Amino acid sequence: MITTQSTLFSDIENLIKGLDSQSISEERKAVLQPLTNFIQTKVSSNQVVRINFICTHNSRRSHLSQVWAQTMANYFNIKNVFCYSGGTEATALFPMVAETLKNSGFEVRTISEGKNPIYSIKYADNEHPIIGFSKKLDDDFNPKSEFVAIMTCSQADGGCPFIAGAEKRIPITFEDPKAFDNTPLQAEKYNERSLQIATELFYIFSQINS
Repeated sequence: MITTQSTLFSDIENLIKGLDSQSISEERKAVLQPLTNFIQTKVSSNQVVRINFICTHNSRRSHLSQVWAQTMANYFNIKNVFCYSGGTEATALFPMVAETLKNSGFEVRTISEGKNPIYSIKYADNEHPIIGFSKKLDDDFNPKSEFVAIMTCSQADGGCPFIAGAEKRIPITFEDPKAFDNTPLQAEKYNERSLQIATELFYIFSQINS
């Protein structure tokens, strides 16, 4: 069977081509390795790869991770990868995250307004959009079993000792760009965090033999 890779939006593709995975330290690569191993094991045995990125509020880092992981799976043509995100509580996807993704070339549309807006986030014309909104990790929108839980913040990692249905739980934590909210550095720091997450997920998916 011939499988074709869908074409990413050109701005996203150009951004990915400019990422430097050489900038990742050996210590950090060791942190990323368990997720690489999980994905490779699933791909090698022809199983679906489900990744749920978890943070306290499901508002910033977990969404950036979900979107970039899904995009990298497409970029490297790794099939049957489904990425999710959740929190220990539901709040709202922070608007600066949507803005940062838009500035990186994603097509972001607001599907519904309100306290917890719902966004459609597209990375390619012919792929399903990622539906972005804040939800608890066990929300019906997320898988109930056969997934890996990636803890993207130390609070969620420490405050969530058990995740029902997770085959594996791996801490890959990122600094919270929230620290720069309402400062002149806000946009720059969100973009910096987004690029770090993109670079590390690029590195992970570049290791996978499909």
